[in-house]
Amino acid sequence: MSAEQDGHGIVRLIGISKSFDGVQVLRDVTLQFAEGRTTVVLGPSGCGKTVLLKHIVGLLRPDRGQVWYADTRIDQLREGKLAPIRRKFGFLFQLGALFDSMTVFDNVAFPLVEHTAKTASQRRERVHRVLRMVGMAGSTDKIPAELSGGQKKRVALARAIVLEPTVMLYDEPTTGLDPIRADIINQLIRKLQRELQMTGIVVTHDLDSAFRVADEMVMLYDGSVIMRGTPDELKASSDPTVQRFLQGEATASELAGISGDDDAGDHVASTDPQELGP
Repeated sequence: MSAEQDGHGIVRLIGISKSFDGVQVLRDVTLQFAEGRTTVVLGPSGCGKTVLLKHIVGLLRPDRGQVWYADTRIDQLREGKLAPIRRKFGFLFQLGALFDSMTVFDNVAFPLVEHTAKTASQRRERVHRVLRMVGMAGSTDKIPAELSGGQKKRVALARAIVLEPTVMLYDEPTTGLDPIRADIINQLIRKLQRELQMTGIVVTHDLDSAFRVADEMVMLYDGSVIMRGTPDELKASSDPTVQRFLQGEATASELAGISGDDDAGDHVASTDPQELGP
């Protein structure tokens, strides 16, 4: 039974709508994310996946609707009261977002320095522990330029979990990685869920990764939820939009944009996230 069916969820979105410059990106989205499970949010580029993540962690506020973490409504909180809630979340950014001038150790320790009163020895123990968890022990003195793309992702993941969040948000965690490095990230997502009982919310269009890590799947299309269920239920869906996405098949109107038919191309609405605003 899904979180939405049983009425519970550590993160809940109720009727969320969001527009940028008159373009509606999310349309009355209601979702609940079950504690201790990994939910993958799928959908084509520009459908609102990353905007959804930013609402969950309070980086964006909805035009309409409510965002809840446990028993606290967070979309109306002032920044001062929102900060402690944000520390319950870890966020793995798409490009890692490591500080180029800092060593691996200092990158991972940064949240501890900023948000805790831990001693230097306590910080050192915690940093080494999370680096071991992601298979990056022994890399503490390196800088990001000395790391591969997959290693950077693992260091960024160590930094994201160093404050021991209850919910991990993953924004396209396997983007730019070869299949082997991508599988390492997939295995780490599962490991964190299993060993730390973390709730995971993964935004991706990497179908192989999605089906490897998901307990539940949500598909967004044009800013709305069109399907929610287990991976098997998604595969068995009779919805043509879901099946086209799973098969990687463009619609006739989407193909018209490259057919040389200018009139047909004019009717294809752009959903590029760069054109939708921040």
